[in-house]
Amino acid sequence: MPVVSQTPVPENSVSLETLTLDVTGMKCAGCVQAVERQLTQQPGVRSACVNLVTAVAAVEYEIGALNGNQLAEKLTESGFPSQLRSPESLGNSSLSPQKRYQEELKAHQKELAIAATLLLLSFTGHGFHDLPLLSSMAFHWGLATLALLFPGRAIILEGARGLWKNSPNMNSLVGLGAIAAYTTSTIALLFPQTGWECFFDEPVMLLGFILLGRTLEARARSQAAADLSALLGLQPKRAHLIPVGSSADETPVDIAAETVKVGEWLRVLPGELFPVDGRIVGGETTVNESMITGEAIPVAKQGGDFVSAGTVNESGLVTLETTRVGSDTTLGQIIQWVERAQTRKAPIQELADTVAGYFVYGIMTLSTLTFLFWQLVGVQLWPHVLATGETPYSPLLLSLKLAIAVLVIACPCALGLATPTALLVGTGIGAKQGILIKGGQALQQLNSIDSIVFDKTGTLTQGTPQVTDCIPNPELGWSKNRLLSIAAAVEQGTNHPLARAILNAAQEQDLILPPAENFQTIAGYGVQAWVEQQKVLLGTPEWLAQQNVTLPENTEKIDQLAQEGKTVVAIALNGQWAGWLAIIDPLRPQAKETLEKLRQMGLKVMMLTGDRQATAQAVGEKLGLKSDEIQAEVKPEAKAEAIAKLQKSAHVAMVGDGINDAPALAQADVGIALQSATEVAMDTAQLVLIGDRLTDLPQAITLGRDTFSKIRQNLFWAFAYNILAIPLAAGLLLPQFGILLSPATAAAFMAFSSVSVVTNSLLLRRRYPTSQSGDNPLKL
Repeated sequence: MPVVSQTPVPENSVSLETLTLDVTGMKCAGCVQAVERQLTQQPGVRSACVNLVTAVAAVEYEIGALNGNQLAEKLTESGFPSQLRSPESLGNSSLSPQKRYQEELKAHQKELAIAATLLLLSFTGHGFHDLPLLSSMAFHWGLATLALLFPGRAIILEGARGLWKNSPNMNSLVGLGAIAAYTTSTIALLFPQTGWECFFDEPVMLLGFILLGRTLEARARSQAAADLSALLGLQPKRAHLIPVGSSADETPVDIAAETVKVGEWLRVLPGELFPVDGRIVGGETTVNESMITGEAIPVAKQGGDFVSAGTVNESGLVTLETTRVGSDTTLGQIIQWVERAQTRKAPIQELADTVAGYFVYGIMTLSTLTFLFWQLVGVQLWPHVLATGETPYSPLLLSLKLAIAVLVIACPCALGLATPTALLVGTGIGAKQGILIKGGQALQQLNSIDSIVFDKTGTLTQGTPQVTDCIPNPELGWSKNRLLSIAAAVEQGTNHPLARAILNAAQEQDLILPPAENFQTIAGYGVQAWVEQQKVLLGTPEWLAQQNVTLPENTEKIDQLAQEGKTVVAIALNGQWAGWLAIIDPLRPQAKETLEKLRQMGLKVMMLTGDRQATAQAVGEKLGLKSDEIQAEVKPEAKAEAIAKLQKSAHVAMVGDGINDAPALAQADVGIALQSATEVAMDTAQLVLIGDRLTDLPQAITLGRDTFSKIRQNLFWAFAYNILAIPLAAGLLLPQFGILLSPATAAAFMAFSSVSVVTNSLLLRRRYPTSQSGDNPLKL
């Protein structure tokens, strides 16, 4: 099946889907602009985002308005071979990331070897003037011809195709420069009476430096994208299938992992990776889950426990019942998140994209103006420039050399690589450390936040609350166990952490729960159900009061429980108050330490909770929060409003884990969720801590800042290089200082510019060699 994802949209608007295309043939930012322009011109397409490094296009379109295969065919016809991405293509297709980078690098290395040989022969001919054959112009003509026909052929053809399709690219500039130098030298060779100089070494050197730069760039780009490839490599290829319900000595059948179906049983041997997500139904073992949690210590697993695809079965032979397969597994979802993140651009890239759209046309215009200026004006103003070289130039030859240098020195590649390479490295490092950053926009917003708001339950707390007090209404004559069993019966219909606490307390007491039906959950307030044909309400005291339940006027006991940091739940039977339950959710062990680190980073820290003010204050004191940093008694529907109010004076990040946190996560500048969060919360958040550790949050923010800093450095360099290099190539310093850049030197500068941007992004890895736990969570 193609990779297609649903995009949530506001009510009464058109539903959208996103499809992913593998696109090859892109060489620079101009190509990216050409592909995006073609995609957005298609009927039904709302937006398109193309990544130069990963060669992936993400297209958002109206449901039913587009055929992905036809779209890929149109791109292929326009010179950008494409195919609709499917989960299988990630590992098996010839367009998979690993194979694509390997093939691209091999092709560049082959072309570079030919170009280097021709370049060596050219240098030899210039160095040995006593060898008539090697020093003859006919010999150098032959070298230049071979350079254009073989290593340079693809560049020239792709450049010409770009011009023909009205989408010129870097190959167009290089091809024009090489052909101009070759043509001028050929005319000088055939017609010596012109007095022109032959410079056949220029196209040879030009192509040699260009191909050297592309080889280095391809290697660096492969390293930048290596983390996604390593993630893909964690997906097991084979599985041992056994019949459902079979005994331990049943002989398994080896099958491809992608063919496993939900509900089938698999045998997993010691030392193997679990091929799917599943539940252990036979045997015991220890599992290395560092790929998911970042913890190097193996976890004991036995019957009934769940395991994730890609984790390592370390010690025992186990039988596994499949629960999730393919892209639905935890590892599959992580891969999709990382890949999707690497496709999304940072808003700061928009300026570079706008410039790139007109870049090649602008350079061709500047090259023409350079030629006309020196031919018609420059030589007359500064005649001494004709004597700059070893032999005097003719005005035409000097003008042509400068025009060619302008064509060749301009580097649209640096503009196109500035954001995606840094984004790839940053998101890859994050994935290694259990931090999923969902794209360039999240990075840019993460860099600007100055306030961070935490939901309390399940975020600052462990999410494993425990019932501490059970206080029945003495007028009803109920025992504590009777009150607890009624409460647990009602909570069977929900999956809230407080509900699990009540159910666990009932199980620990071996209580028999009465039958319940007609469950109804009111998010953030409570639940109701019919138990033994009586209506039972369970929830916040405020909610029960709204339901016309009369609560005790003496609140001294309730206030005391709240001051101890406990959450108080009220229970009513047929409209009459039946009792209280007090529940405490222990703080995460390193919650206070995390908040202190965030403060040291210059961030304002706040807590948002629906609990009573006294309860929230008690928890806040343990975390070192001040009164003005705590917002209590905030209803679920008001959380997003609270975030919006804070955004009037600050850039806000929100950390949450529940369904009722999703609107606030979406409202915040950056939504942050933990791996233990609900699926809705993780889908809404722009950053997910897959290690489920709060201590990863400061690291995530630091990584976001560092990655965005690299993006800014790359963009600054890309713009600064072109702003400084193009006038230099056009002869700005020639009249006064005699500095003349040959086309070959210009090509070397251009190659260096592209490689430097990618290398600068790779330097980010030096700051993050391992995860905080000392082990690499994704074992990359």
